[in-house]
Amino acid sequence: METEVIDSMDKGGGALRTIKDLAAGAAGGIAQVLIGQPFDIVKVRLQTTTQYKSALECATQIFKKEGPAAFYKGTLTPLIGIGACVSVQFGAYHEARRRLEELNKKKYADPALSYTQYYLAGSFAGITNSVLSGPIEHVRIRLQAQPHGAGALYSGPIDCVSKLAAQGGTLRGIYRGQAVTLIREAQAYGAWFMAFEYMMNQDAKRNNVKREDMSKGKIAMYGGLAGEVLWLSSYPFDVVKSKMQTDGFGAQQKYSNMRDCFKKTYAIEGLAGFWKGIGPTLLRAMPVSAGTFLTVELAMQALS
Repeated sequence: METEVIDSMDKGGGALRTIKDLAAGAAGGIAQVLIGQPFDIVKVRLQTTTQYKSALECATQIFKKEGPAAFYKGTLTPLIGIGACVSVQFGAYHEARRRLEELNKKKYADPALSYTQYYLAGSFAGITNSVLSGPIEHVRIRLQAQPHGAGALYSGPIDCVSKLAAQGGTLRGIYRGQAVTLIREAQAYGAWFMAFEYMMNQDAKRNNVKREDMSKGKIAMYGGLAGEVLWLSSYPFDVVKSKMQTDGFGAQQKYSNMRDCFKKTYAIEGLAGFWKGIGPTLLRAMPVSAGTFLTVELAMQALS
């Protein structure tokens, strides 16, 4: 998100500014789900089962056995939830960024953030967002990874939440895997926002232009590349999260906690086990992240 656009919005008052941040983030979240959901179901299947040799085989089998609609399994939950998550991400990020700028101005008379501070603001956004993303992704992953047809365990999101609550208690069942989710979100979004800010700032400096004058194509390109950084920097945590959140499909749970999941994954699959499904994830990351940043930018301009 372009700093100058946000700064111009600051004049509108704190409450209005926050509402605009949240609304633009929600628009970005909806775009993120619609673009990325087909890639995401392939990623989850590869992470949580061993029956597919490649992403292409996985996608082909899903299409043949479950039909094209299967690529949007569990979409209702993320469509509502991820919109809220991305809304919180951008709202929390910009609030943290503004607080850090105020701190810098008091200490150094220069509000400009260091890239470490961009990372910290992004990590704060990720941690804030994890309160929502943990249970939302848990439900989505279970709906995506459950057996097809007569063997399906859940009829929909509400049924899934009900059964998770009955299985392990409401909070414990729904928030399974939350510890690794916190770590993943902090690392992923710290890297995401920092990478985007770095590329945007370097381009503006190199071409001697204001960030607000940069083309939409460049915003999308740098947003897409930031998405690749996000996943490369956090993927092993995501694999463990997926394993824990699909653990116990009609059977006793295999993993007692995050550490146990890391240990057993390494013992059985080696280091390669922490990178299963990285191919479709990186393929998905570019358009999804590009669409998110560009949609948020256009929404911000429309709301300004």
